[in-house]
Amino acid sequence: MKILARIMGILLFALSFGLPVYVQSAHADESSLQIVESFNKSGDETKNPNDPSEKRKREIMFYMGIPLLVMLITTAALGIAVGVYGKKLFLAHMVIASLSLCLAVAHAIVGIVWFFPF
Repeated sequence: MKILARIMGILLFALSFGLPVYVQSAHADESSLQIVESFNKSGDETKNPNDPSEKRKREIMFYMGIPLLVMLITTAALGIAVGVYGKKLFLAHMVIASLSLCLAVAHAIVGIVWFFPF
């Protein structure tokens, strides 16, 4: 239980660094907002987000992302257990890390092929 509390503390600490970036981007001026809107309007208008094929693609990406997130958190937890607490879980850590890497690469390739240029 102590390990889980420490991991959550580390994750919250790491996420706190992203907050100033979000706050700064929330106060963007009007000209940058207009530029982004013009890019969005000038894109491919033939794509319909409610199209069943687009919906299915997004579902597949979501279902790939769930195990990827779980494996990344497991890899981090195993790495902390090995590095900080000296547990003999190095092989499990490396196996989960390898699976995470493979799924991350597949997730990135599928995302680029299906959704580029957005």
